[in-house]
Amino acid sequence: MDETMLKLGVALAIGLLVGVERGWRERDEPSGSRTAGLRTYGIFGLLGGVFAAVSLALGSSIVLGAAFLGFAALFGLFEYHESLHDENFSVTALMAGLGVFGLGALAVVGDYRVAAAGGTALAGILASREMLHSALRRLSWVELRSALVLAAMTVIVLPLLPDRTIDPWGGFNPREVWFFTVLIATISFLGYIAVRILGTTRGLIVSGLAGALVSSTAVTVALARMAKEAERPVPLAGAAALAAMVSVLRVTVVVGLIGGPVLLQILPVTATAAAVLALVGGLVLARAKSLPEGSEMLRNPFELRALLAFAALFSIVSMLNAALSARFGGSGLLVTSAASGIFDVDVAVLSALRLAGEGFAAPMIGAAVLMALVSNTVGRIFLSVLAGPVRFWAALALISALAVAAGGAVFAVLSAAG
Repeated sequence: MDETMLKLGVALAIGLLVGVERGWRERDEPSGSRTAGLRTYGIFGLLGGVFAAVSLALGSSIVLGAAFLGFAALFGLFEYHESLHDENFSVTALMAGLGVFGLGALAVVGDYRVAAAGGTALAGILASREMLHSALRRLSWVELRSALVLAAMTVIVLPLLPDRTIDPWGGFNPREVWFFTVLIATISFLGYIAVRILGTTRGLIVSGLAGALVSSTAVTVALARMAKEAERPVPLAGAAALAAMVSVLRVTVVVGLIGGPVLLQILPVTATAAAVLALVGGLVLARAKSLPEGSEMLRNPFELRALLAFAALFSIVSMLNAALSARFGGSGLLVTSAASGIFDVDVAVLSALRLAGEGFAAPMIGAAVLMALVSNTVGRIFLSVLAGPVRFWAALALISALAVAAGGAVFAVLSAAG
């Protein structure tokens, strides 16, 4: 009895939670002008729970099924007349009512925690109407198409790929390569969305930090080009240093998600380097009186061509890592990590992490990850030399050197202690 009371309470709470959102949205309407509000949605949830309890007591699911159909018909009739009166074609309220009734029933016949989570999600979706509609209006066809293509390749193609190495060196696993490609693209897309939402009105710093989630190299090159037209290019180097900090932290998160024990090897080093980049870059920016507005400098990382290029490069580097590591051991891994890190730090890091279960200890994998970060730093500075003025790339090189030196000192201390 006590458990049934608890579950009925959850059913009622689900209805009230959704009812709060529905009632708030229609709070300015005259009393009695709406089909359902706060109290009514609470009753919907409780009704679902009550009919589910009755069905359990009678041992017949027909009772619950008939109750749901009757509820749907009656509520649908009221919503139909309301839509005629208001001259709208929204079916949201009807679906919300059916959802509340169903979740109320689930709270009694199933796991009430799942039902509570479903009710929270339903209320959240209803409350986010404006945000979702605004995001949809800003969504371009290229972004939508790219996301749909990626979803199809992930859900349909990924399960079909062989989950085994197919090259002589044991470095190319098609399913693993594509899984990591999707993972990195997803992380990058978060930054892309942030830049799209922030736009050019939130300033260079915020847009640059968000953009670094996609590609700190692209942000650095864009800042270098802006520095050519700026009266004071040094503050832009501070912004590039903050973008580099985000890149270091991003790699650290990826290692934590995939590489487990390797994280313990690199975390003190990357945390130190990121702190230096943040501190010095922030101080340089603090001296700037004004900065140009940010701009959307990055392409959609879900573009199919970019994904396939990343997967191809990842596959090649993975095979080279496996082949050279088998021939030269740890030195071969460090060489390939340094070489590939110049072009794409994600490829270098993921390729090194794949070898964690192939006889390489966590310290060696950690050293390869750090080597990739250092070489990627060198690559960014080289590109800034090509794209920006001397004062920009010299300042960025100095800040980067301080970060590398600080991280290297921590690495040396830990290596000596180990």
